[in-house]
Amino acid sequence: MQRKVVFNNRLLPYLLLAPQLAITAVFFFWPAGQAMFMSVLQQDPFGARVVFVGLENFRAILEDPDYVAALWRTAYFSIAVTLLAMLPALLLAVMADRVIRGATAYKTTLVIPYAIAPAVAGILWLFMFNPAVGVLSWLMRQAGFEWNPTLDGTHAMTLVILASAWKQIAYNFLFFLAGLQSIPRSLLEAASIDGASESRKFWTVVFPLLSPTTFFLLVVNIVYAFFDTFGVIHAVTGGGPAKATEILVYKVYYDGVHALDLGSSSAQSVILMAIVIGLTFIQFRFIERRVHY
Repeated sequence: MQRKVVFNNRLLPYLLLAPQLAITAVFFFWPAGQAMFMSVLQQDPFGARVVFVGLENFRAILEDPDYVAALWRTAYFSIAVTLLAMLPALLLAVMADRVIRGATAYKTTLVIPYAIAPAVAGILWLFMFNPAVGVLSWLMRQAGFEWNPTLDGTHAMTLVILASAWKQIAYNFLFFLAGLQSIPRSLLEAASIDGASESRKFWTVVFPLLSPTTFFLLVVNIVYAFFDTFGVIHAVTGGGPAKATEILVYKVYYDGVHALDLGSSSAQSVILMAIVIGLTFIQFRFIERRVHY
């Protein structure tokens, strides 16, 4: 039987909620409202004249070939980052769950990348794959493969995907490991008594019980790929070469800060917010039905 929490002072619950509500209002609702307000305006680069244009900014964006290309580029990028961040994390968590000797050191080593800022993670990978001084690029040249992310758009996209996924593996590893450790050992022992192999135990016992954790990480990683990878792209490629790595969140920044087109940038941010909210709704509305808690 659950005990009901009762506050003697009626104002105390609201005072406890006030800091979180203030942070949400200042850092989410206020910027979102400002973006929605500016998305229907057209402002000159010097801010001297502001004109109400209605939905003209949205129409111009959706008819812009560069924006449509960035949209498809973002879809490919987010899928690749999500898969490359979750699959290795699950494999490492399964291996860590079986480690007996040196388990603490093994787990600590795998968690270290999570403490690194996205921009710093991008710089680390940029150094390793730098066509002039990078160790990995030198090894690829020795193998006969010319690697140059500064000129080749495919190489640049591969580099930012790897850097972004590597940064997120540690986060996924922590949750997968916690999910594995919460599975009752009696179920695994019963499966072993029934003669199930290790792979069969994983797919029939472990993986179904990990479905809540997997679903949670799926939502988190998609949001991460849409927003938090900005630092990696900005530090490694700056959206180049020739906009090959310019995803939606970076295009919002570039059009607003460099091109000084605040109306278009705000409209893009509104569309990006709607896309993420829509994807999250679809995940919770349809995919969650297959999740067993």
